[in-house]
Amino acid sequence: MRAFVAVVQSRSFAEAAVVLHLSQPALSSAIQVLESTIGGQLLVRTTRTFALTPEGEGFYPVALRLIADWDGALNDLHKRFALREGKISIAAMPAFASNQLPMAIRRFKNNYPEVQITLNDVIAEEVVAMVRSGRVELGISFDPGDGKRQGNEDLIFTPLFDDCFVAVLPPEHALLEQTQLSAEELLKSDFISLQAPSVVRKVIFREFASRGLSIIPAYETHQLATIGRMVANGLGVSVVPSLCQKQMYELGAHCRPLLKPLIRQQVGLITHRSYPLSAACQAMANTLQESFAGGLVI
Repeated sequence: MRAFVAVVQSRSFAEAAVVLHLSQPALSSAIQVLESTIGGQLLVRTTRTFALTPEGEGFYPVALRLIADWDGALNDLHKRFALREGKISIAAMPAFASNQLPMAIRRFKNNYPEVQITLNDVIAEEVVAMVRSGRVELGISFDPGDGKRQGNEDLIFTPLFDDCFVAVLPPEHALLEQTQLSAEELLKSDFISLQAPSVVRKVIFREFASRGLSIIPAYETHQLATIGRMVANGLGVSVVPSLCQKQMYELGAHCRPLLKPLIRQQVGLITHRSYPLSAACQAMANTLQESFAGGLVI
């Protein structure tokens, strides 16, 4: 097709051969292959010149468009692989999206400013569902569990860091004098919890139950930010992932290590086993791994 267009534009087989860096026999052969493929002549050749057949006249603008489309597609792909453009869609649980992810996104954008990012901050269960359905390429959440046991054989979990949960206390609470706390001490105050089916809630309730303790929340909410504000206003105490610790202080609450029980959960990347990441999304995954190579930054 390029050979055909070059001949029409240069009006000369010899000049077209020079433009395409081909020998004249190779150029003629290329056009013959094209004509054989479509089933008829596009050019009528003489010893010194040529003429377009009616079919050739009609095909010429089509060939120009097809070549332009092909070149444009290759150029777009090159830009995507070179990360000079592209779009990625990721999902992250709110605790990570609002506290730790912005730092990693800034690092990514400094390196790849042309790549557009769509961020879905959704509960941990929805992160898994969005990756599984293909609505996003990459998810960031707690470890969804053993694949065969939890039905997650189609997912790959790549750890980023371990999160050790912390107790959240109001200002001037008596327990602030202690350097570490137990579940028994916390439950002497009203407890504020996330609502079901939150993974954070499940983990906390399970670990407290392992010590024979039952949690009866005084208040329940969907957002960790709301928990922080309620604790700051003296409505009770709570337990949250340590990646929320900075946010809790910003909201006016205080945090202390919770060691009895020690609640530890891995946070990491969730991808679909059957869907390879785009170049842009792989770069985001690499950025996240580099950002947390030294563990959680609080």
